[in-house]
Amino acid sequence: MNRLLLFVLLLVLPVLAQAQKYEFTHDDTLRGSITPERAWWDLAFYHLTVRVQPTDSTLSGSTLIRYRVLKPGQTLQVDLQRPLRVLRVEQDGKSLAVRQDGNAYFVTLTKPQKPGQTEAVTVHYAGKPRVAKRPPWDGGLVWSRDKSGNWFIATACQGLGASAWWPCKDHMYDEPDSMAISVTVPEDLMDVSNGRLRRVTTNSDHTRTFDWYVVNPINNYGVNLNIGRYDHWSEEYNGEKGPLSLNYYALSDHVDSARTQFKQVPKMLKAFEYWFGPYPFYEDGYKLVETPYLGMEHQSSVTYGNHFQNGYLGRDLSHTGWGLLWDFIIVHESGHEWFANNITYKDVADMWIHESFTNYSENLFTEYYYGKEAGAQYVIGCRANIRNDQPIIGIYNVNHSGSSDMYYKGGNMLHTIRQLVGNDSTWRQVLRGLNKTFYHQTVTTNQIEQYMSQQTGLALKPVFDQYLRSTKIPVLEYRPVANGFQYRWTNCVAGFAMPVRVCTGESGPYYELKPTAQWKTLAAKNETTLTIDANYYVLSKRAE
Repeated sequence: MNRLLLFVLLLVLPVLAQAQKYEFTHDDTLRGSITPERAWWDLAFYHLTVRVQPTDSTLSGSTLIRYRVLKPGQTLQVDLQRPLRVLRVEQDGKSLAVRQDGNAYFVTLTKPQKPGQTEAVTVHYAGKPRVAKRPPWDGGLVWSRDKSGNWFIATACQGLGASAWWPCKDHMYDEPDSMAISVTVPEDLMDVSNGRLRRVTTNSDHTRTFDWYVVNPINNYGVNLNIGRYDHWSEEYNGEKGPLSLNYYALSDHVDSARTQFKQVPKMLKAFEYWFGPYPFYEDGYKLVETPYLGMEHQSSVTYGNHFQNGYLGRDLSHTGWGLLWDFIIVHESGHEWFANNITYKDVADMWIHESFTNYSENLFTEYYYGKEAGAQYVIGCRANIRNDQPIIGIYNVNHSGSSDMYYKGGNMLHTIRQLVGNDSTWRQVLRGLNKTFYHQTVTTNQIEQYMSQQTGLALKPVFDQYLRSTKIPVLEYRPVANGFQYRWTNCVAGFAMPVRVCTGESGPYYELKPTAQWKTLAAKNETTLTIDANYYVLSKRAE
């Protein structure tokens, strides 16, 4: 077998083995890949118009899709999930032929699509959208009621996809530059969506229409509806880019609790602007909105259902006590404004870019207010939640995310890389630089890996391979020898040679080792144990 073929097999076989665990459908490919019917046009603008009818759990409306023609193409893919249905599609007022294939609709355009031009289609739709089973994880529409019996409705669709409730180009690689959202609801209710409220219109049929406008790029699942009998209040935060409007919405029965708990928002912004740079959506403001489910990172319209208590539904996910000093949903879901909404993955297989950095933001928030040791204890404590069941990176082009370890293991990977950098100022500049360099962009794992390697000057590729593409945790194997120790890395990917801090014995000054897969020798007298700095997510084992 020649070396090139062997190299290709070493790359492909792990992916094939992972793929064999799953059965992907034609729908998965249509959702998860940049099909030819998507590739020739670039999103410029959406105007979503939707009427919400709680009495029969239906939606009806349309999406105006404005796009730029990149190259010749006459068939356009729009996504809308069953049981919703597309009623008709129009361009320049003329109805077009539409072919349905599962949850995708292929529109035949009659007008020549000339590269460089901007065109638009309007997709009309209606039906009963999928009801969320366990939002936000198994999402859809949440049809609930508050304590007074008033309707309390929300959307949550990250994993399921935005096409579960509105027609769109439902792939993360392409975002509109801006978006209008017009929502019509019964007149006794209010809708809160993304961006800024431009107007409220009272209609003759006892409904009201709320017109929202988003001036920044927005990912599909970041678009949301929140409908209820809300009380609203606001304040202004003086941030890195000047005044930022903060708007809060809570059910009338919960206003007192919400006013107290939501005071954590300015504290969150202060910490995250320090670590990550300016809040990415000053033009659209920041909103925190009560919902009938736990919460979600909807852009400029973060949703909240943590029952106005600290921790994660009153629990500390780190088991250290630090997680009970702040509200998990306010901190975590708002952290996604930087990592998910500002920097967005192109393919859901790279979802770690959202969740690993945002899990790590919990550590950084803790550090900002309670000290570096507290932050370290928090992220180290989260290791108890790691499963190492499958790689963090999923399978590309089939709408497949990887292991839930993208949260806690991913956060610990970043904490470990911080130790390799060894300079907190440099590390902070890397985090801020990510948000500046990839501002309002969709990205790949390779882009993030290359940026971090370049900015730190470290060869991080084997580290990313170890933690993102493998389930193996590196083991520093050691054995006492005359006048010292021998040591090496085991249970690691090829080329893994990550430095690590250790001390001889149970305590004492730490110093850096540079292990490889081959035995090396460390001079040390009268000691039989090597202890690894706990800030590194690795294991140790004494060889017999």
